[in-house]
Amino acid sequence: MSNRIFFMAVFPWIALSLAVTCCNKRGGGTVPDSEETETAADVRTYTTTADKSKLFEAKGLVFDKKLTVPSSIAVTNVTLDPSTTYQTVDGFGAAMTWASCYNLGRMTPAARSEFLKSLFGADGLGIGLIRVTIGASDFNVEEYTWCDKPGIENFAMHPSDRDVVLPVLKEIVAINPEIKVIASPWSCPRWMKRRSVTDGSDWYSWTSGSLRPAYYPDYARYFVKWIQAMQAEGIGIDAVTVQNEPLNHGNSMSLYMTWAEQRDFIKTALGPAFEEAGLKTKILVFDHNYNYDNQADQKNYPLRIYADPEASKYVAGSAWHNYGGSVTELDNIVRNAPDKEIYFTEASIGTWNYSFDKCLLDDFDAIFLQTLARGCKGVTLWNMVLDEKRGPYSPADGSCKTCYGAVTLLSASGAIIDRTTHYYNIAHASKVIRPGAVRIDAKGETDGGLNYQAYKNPDGSFGVLVLNKSDSPKVLMFKSPGHFVETLVPAKAIHSLRWTD
Repeated sequence: MSNRIFFMAVFPWIALSLAVTCCNKRGGGTVPDSEETETAADVRTYTTTADKSKLFEAKGLVFDKKLTVPSSIAVTNVTLDPSTTYQTVDGFGAAMTWASCYNLGRMTPAARSEFLKSLFGADGLGIGLIRVTIGASDFNVEEYTWCDKPGIENFAMHPSDRDVVLPVLKEIVAINPEIKVIASPWSCPRWMKRRSVTDGSDWYSWTSGSLRPAYYPDYARYFVKWIQAMQAEGIGIDAVTVQNEPLNHGNSMSLYMTWAEQRDFIKTALGPAFEEAGLKTKILVFDHNYNYDNQADQKNYPLRIYADPEASKYVAGSAWHNYGGSVTELDNIVRNAPDKEIYFTEASIGTWNYSFDKCLLDDFDAIFLQTLARGCKGVTLWNMVLDEKRGPYSPADGSCKTCYGAVTLLSASGAIIDRTTHYYNIAHASKVIRPGAVRIDAKGETDGGLNYQAYKNPDGSFGVLVLNKSDSPKVLMFKSPGHFVETLVPAKAIHSLRWTD
């Protein structure tokens, strides 16, 4: 790792504020400093390339200034139309699992504070959305819920969450009081389980099993108590998913829940319990793969729940993972339920699929641009922070022992040693698209390797995301109502911009 890359990796909040004074090679020519500079910049740009020559490199552009473009590079003109609007976006981020919080606890207080500010602070990336687990997941070293002793009267905050997770979440809220939180359970308490819908025998296991209908009221109270306990600690919960991966029997902690079970639980217990408690927390259904884990009788899982008016009235929308199937399934969901919200809540990288060049571009395309183009309101990826051993994780079968986090810390010292593609994907989206931004129309030319989207932020600024998957650099001219902005996007790169007219 070069000294420059190491510096940016360890001290991003400093690196982003440095002036960039070198020329930027482009085709057969260069872009002089006078045309692309941090000094008195009207526009801020950020660039990450698949070859790692640029890692969230910050630059400044001047309004209405054309670049010196070699004749071999055509300019793509794009007009932003703030009068044509689509969804409002909550933000982008990753899961603050027990493992992530445990690793952050290994840092010195000063280092952790600076790092969290670089992620969640207004002068940092401004991450606006995170996911947390209700009880343990496969990124805990032990399995638990907050009510492991039979009887909902035994509900209490688990010490692992009290001592490890809550302090970090409180630090995050102190930095960004507007942070939105999506929460998901991996399992209900074991004493609430039966073997299956057709077999009512006891199933006292963390893995698989089905929720007994007799315990629907108790489990609904469990959700309410958990949300209220978090709120009492200053952690607001914006949304919950009813069950993480409800069609997955094999996760180390899991609960199998068909669409019919989820529908009945929501309409008879969970929805009324939220209503009675006066909770404004959204209920999201499904939280699983585009292909419904190839279970034909579970196809259209969210739509089947929406078809029941008594259940649908309590449901804000659906949540999705990409471990199977295609993002085009969201077209089916939007077409049939245009009034319901969509969130993308989990994707992983790891030893089975990771290469920086491929994951940087393909994930930004499929997980960010393609879901957002279909009305997605927010994206959370999997673990925010893991150690160099890809953990800590549960030793149980079914846990992911090969996953990478967005950031890697050394287990011995808490020093940051790497940022993966998930970090840069989140950074590019969060830095220029603020929570509450509205996607607007961006009309212009595209080709097989070029994609872009535009947003209007609550403060009136414009945020633009650009993906160039082609082998050639691109020059784009974005025309907003007050100005035009011409920018260079290197080959095989993601590029983001923000400016105020």
